[in-house]
Amino acid sequence: MQFKDHFTKQAESYAKFRPDYPDGLFKYLSEISPSNELAWDCATGNGQAANGLAKYFIKVIASDASEKQIMNAIKNEKIEYKIFPAEKSGIASSTVDLVTVAQALHWFNFEKFYEEVRRVLKKNGIIAAWMYNIVEVSPEIDSIIKKFDSEILKDYWPPERQLFYDEYKTIPFPFDRIEAPEFKMSAYWSIEHLLGFLSTWSAVQKFKDEEGSDPLNLIEEDLRKAWGNEKFRNAFWALVINIGRV
Repeated sequence: MQFKDHFTKQAESYAKFRPDYPDGLFKYLSEISPSNELAWDCATGNGQAANGLAKYFIKVIASDASEKQIMNAIKNEKIEYKIFPAEKSGIASSTVDLVTVAQALHWFNFEKFYEEVRRVLKKNGIIAAWMYNIVEVSPEIDSIIKKFDSEILKDYWPPERQLFYDEYKTIPFPFDRIEAPEFKMSAYWSIEHLLGFLSTWSAVQKFKDEEGSDPLNLIEEDLRKAWGNEKFRNAFWALVINIGRV
């Protein structure tokens, strides 16, 4: 099965500019898992979630279908990085305590992936899939970014983006749901880091490929003006989490 590769070209930027997930999320997931022996972080990207899990699990398998993403992943002796599609892992059956998918479930073949999840998870194993919303910095900055997302990049997002806008409410999730606590991501960023983060969006890469120019040039001046003279600002993202038990 050919995977939908939206991030290989910007793998190095992805590793450098994506925000970190809160430690409390991984602690919570470890507490509701049947044991803390093995976690599988699927579509790991640069290994952000995998490294968070490694603090609480004896071993983490971190997989991605993109070889370049794995090449740029954060090294950790407790993490075994592997290259394979989400729907065909090759992981032994009934061996995994927790399966996580961070900011990637909307790209998968749901039926085939869920079959694989049921196969690899232990009895009472946990699946957790989450996404984060558009960054929030200030009303003026947020307005520019939302316009960039919904107007300038509108025709460059793949159809799966709608599942993101729906905050995963329309994604099938055929597991016994667990109501998760609220978690929020935060960072203390410069304007350069914010621009770097926006550059990792798949629609930005597609715009570049099709138009031969960088769409960030269309908003950078306005963003810098709205940012003002402050060197760093606080940035926040609300996490939307689907958790289920098999």
